[in-house]
Amino acid sequence: MHIHILGICGTFMGGVALLARELGMTVSGSDANVYPPMSDQLAAAGIDLQQGYLAEHLEPAPDLVVMGNAMSRGNAAVEYVLNKGLPYISGPQWLAEYVLKDKWVLAVSGTHGKTTTSSLLAWILEDAGMSPGFLIGGVPDNFGETARLGKTPFFVIEADEYDTAFFDKRSKFVHYHPRTLVVNNLEFDHADIFEDLAAIQKQFHHLIRTVPSEGLVISPNNVSAIEQVFEMGCWTPRQTVDLNMGDVQAQNIADDGSQFDVMHHDEKVGAVNWSMLGLHNVSNALAALAAAHHVGVTFEHGCEALGRFSGIKRRMELCGEVQGVRVYDDFAHHPTAIATTIAGLRANIGNRKVIAILEPRSNTMKMGIHQHTLANSLMAADRVILFEDQGLKLSLADIQQQLGDTATIKHNIDEIIELVCQEATAGDEVLIMSNGGFGGIHQRLLTALAAR
Repeated sequence: MHIHILGICGTFMGGVALLARELGMTVSGSDANVYPPMSDQLAAAGIDLQQGYLAEHLEPAPDLVVMGNAMSRGNAAVEYVLNKGLPYISGPQWLAEYVLKDKWVLAVSGTHGKTTTSSLLAWILEDAGMSPGFLIGGVPDNFGETARLGKTPFFVIEADEYDTAFFDKRSKFVHYHPRTLVVNNLEFDHADIFEDLAAIQKQFHHLIRTVPSEGLVISPNNVSAIEQVFEMGCWTPRQTVDLNMGDVQAQNIADDGSQFDVMHHDEKVGAVNWSMLGLHNVSNALAALAAAHHVGVTFEHGCEALGRFSGIKRRMELCGEVQGVRVYDDFAHHPTAIATTIAGLRANIGNRKVIAILEPRSNTMKMGIHQHTLANSLMAADRVILFEDQGLKLSLADIQQQLGDTATIKHNIDEIIELVCQEATAGDEVLIMSNGGFGGIHQRLLTALAAR
């Protein structure tokens, strides 16, 4: 079977491509923007990539076209598919029909932490000898790939609330039918498709409706936005996880989150000593431990496995150190995630200087939805550099004014690199935050620092 994937270089659709290839299908794909790490994985898998969305990419006709959710009417390839009557399907629906139908699905949902928690969960199961399949919106270093079929019925999936396709406006995650569900947190996001938090909560309610009564729903303790979803109806047992409260707790937590004890119903069941930073990652770990426990992994083994977790690309990933200046890449693009990421770094490094570089790139950010909360999320940094690209409705001048003299706006990447090279000294930490490629700024900055 030959499938052609439109939007193949997105993390989700790239994962679909890798799974299809592993199933023995012939896979090709098109995308407008190709950048690592997904492009590297696809090339290594021998998948044919084509630039742009041209009708000729679909000649001769594949057996099935898999549509990414970035595809819309008016796209030349989409119009060709519809006009020619070619069979097509969304990525989530393809996944449900070809991969998940016979699996015990462990789904991780929420506004933040999905990639990290999914990666932790997949690794705990792997370390326990359970060889799970997974599809994750990032590349866990322990696996070196974003997706695989696995060798057992267990399948871990990052469950996104974004809509499925131009022809299916349900959230992606309603296709997955999890038996174990994590709801990490719930805030307003994706303002390009959701009017308000209530619209997102309705989709989470639809997800809750699909979890069997013999399954398990795992969530933090007493988060009002999540509790409101459960009040709409929940037919599945629940388990709470949280810092110093809930069914599964973290106690005796180090300031930077690098060590903590795990309690289950007030009994200590393990201790974690690991490389991850921040209280948000302690919460992610608890959710992963609880989900793994649901399929038979002891908390003790899970805690030991976390100590062997190597991290995730683009999640506080150390890109390099030059002349004592360390440069990190992080995916944070929501004020809550930005604040917790900086806080975790700050707790680890103490008084050393943090230079935070932010590209406001998500649709929600560009629309100005976070106008009144973004500055506060950056307060813990010593220096803030804001990248003002075209298409921003967010007023960076207002953000700069709120932050005062610590903040600077730059309009091109070369100016950012020049400024950092002027200001950074040995011992400084440079944290680059974007949910895109950011023009390859990470390596360009390291090269410039080495040459100064």
